[in-house]
Amino acid sequence: MPDAETLIPSQSSAQIDKQERAPETTIPKLTFLQLWNMNIGFLGIQFGWGLQMANMSAIFEHLGANAHQIPILWIAAPLTGLVVQPIIGNLSDHTWGPLGRRRPYFLIGAILAACALILMPHCSTLWMAALMLWLLDTSANTSMVPFRAFVGDLLPKEQRTRGFAMQSIMVGLGAVSASGMPWILNNIFAVDNTTSAFQRIPKTVQLSFYIGAVLFLGTIFWTILTTSERPPQNIERLEKLQEERGGVINSLQETWQVLMDMPPTMRQLAWVQSFTWLGLFCFFLYFPPAVARNIFGAEHQSTSLYSNGIEWAGLCFAMLNIACAGFSLLLPLLTRRLNRKVTHSLCLCCGGVSLISLVAIHNQYLLLLPMVVFGITWSSVQSLPYAMLAGAVPTQRRGIYQGVFNFFVVLPEIAVSIGFGWIMKNLLNENRLAAVVLGGGFLIVAAVVTLFVQVPHQTKVASPEPLESSD
Repeated sequence: MPDAETLIPSQSSAQIDKQERAPETTIPKLTFLQLWNMNIGFLGIQFGWGLQMANMSAIFEHLGANAHQIPILWIAAPLTGLVVQPIIGNLSDHTWGPLGRRRPYFLIGAILAACALILMPHCSTLWMAALMLWLLDTSANTSMVPFRAFVGDLLPKEQRTRGFAMQSIMVGLGAVSASGMPWILNNIFAVDNTTSAFQRIPKTVQLSFYIGAVLFLGTIFWTILTTSERPPQNIERLEKLQEERGGVINSLQETWQVLMDMPPTMRQLAWVQSFTWLGLFCFFLYFPPAVARNIFGAEHQSTSLYSNGIEWAGLCFAMLNIACAGFSLLLPLLTRRLNRKVTHSLCLCCGGVSLISLVAIHNQYLLLLPMVVFGITWSSVQSLPYAMLAGAVPTQRRGIYQGVFNFFVVLPEIAVSIGFGWIMKNLLNENRLAAVVLGGGFLIVAAVVTLFVQVPHQTKVASPEPLESSD
């Protein structure tokens, strides 16, 4: 077991962290309404992510991309996360102002994301769409990374699993509404979903992105207005720490130090996250066009059959996120019965089996069943790794640790973006469904690796914070 000094860069920072940290026993429990208010901003963030995941590959194809070109067009998103997440995490750790520590970043990210969502449907070339994806991903990360630390900041340890589960509920609600929005606009409000030489992006997608901009801004404003942050006990010490460790250059140095000094639990979870997101990224990249082409039989992206398939894929995303929201309510109970590690492994296995089963499905309605099962996986991915991590890192430095932890989300995405185009062209024969099934195999590997994660009952960090016995 490493001692406290090996888990943080300097003893002076540890002393400041210890003095700044409110004792665990003084952190009040929050009511259900307070938990809802503090997490509702995640609904808006996830609405933006949901629009991106359900529509970007189709947008690229509408603008002329082939299947093997799709991964490299997505590369801006994970590359952005690789740089932005640790920097924003560290900056938010060392910020205090009128809006608090994390909330200024929520607001900046929401404003920029709203701009990207409004501009995205008006892209006329692939490079413009890739640029808007970069802006949207940067903005969403600016809001999301501090949000992860926000829950750890404000909740006592016995409420953290519930807090992260509430985030999963918001993820589900945001993604359900985002994924199903084009279908709803077309089938209920009769908005045209066809394309032409003058309108390459369907009107249903355009309106969905406008709605996303409003929701992203609105829900973030709600969280900012209804949830306050506790001020540090010693402003002067925080300012000293900000001077020593704040700023972009210091953030990069801090990031490197955290990478070198990751606690054992974080190192083991890194492998779990890496295999998990190899599988998930394959799924998110290729599932919508796979439904349109492999299930609906569309031969070209300009046909209404293709648009109908993409909309149905959005409904499948909505179904998996409904299941995600419902299953999130059961996660605290399951982790008490089984522990977090075993629960997460079982959930990943469910996802792997559900994606592999798609090879035997040729009916659009039968697609909904494996999506329900996959929702179990998505619920766990959004909460349990972060819940396992929260007690294993220094309390006041959760922001940068969360940012570094997300390396193991974006690095697999970068690997897929760079290398999967060759695999699609030379091994999978541009078969989008085969790519999704391969993603299921990665999830099975992640499920096995999870069983080797060792989460001690008490992790010795600079600011002692024992884990729940369920770990």
